[in-house]
Amino acid sequence: VQLQASGGGLVLPGGSTRLSCAVSGNTPDYYVISWFRQAPRKEHEWVSCISMVDNNTYLTDSVKGRFTISRDNAKNTVYLQMNSLKPEDTAVYYCAAGYPCTSAQAMFDYWGQGTEVTVSS
Repeated sequence: VQLQASGGGLVLPGGSTRLSCAVSGNTPDYYVISWFRQAPRKEHEWVSCISMVDNNTYLTDSVKGRFTISRDNAKNTVYLQMNSLKPEDTAVYYCAAGYPCTSAQAMFDYWGQGTEVTVSS
């Protein structure tokens, strides 16, 4: 399984951006895609997850009401729409494939290369 993350960049506080995670390769029958992020000098933090089977979605409390995770099965792509961005959202964002939806990084065997989001004026 290969994951290719894209999107991000420099965004003004209160602005929006969308991250994409393109999935390719021999995917399992049951898997989920999660987004994690790592801010400078901080640990990895789980952000969101979507099941590729039943479309259930999950968000960490700090992004609820601002971020939305979705998927396009035809394109094998998962999106993380990020609105009302705050400086504390600044991080490198990684998508990862595994099972089930959990904040535990060990449950995710496949990781994308990361894409940087900087929220600053």
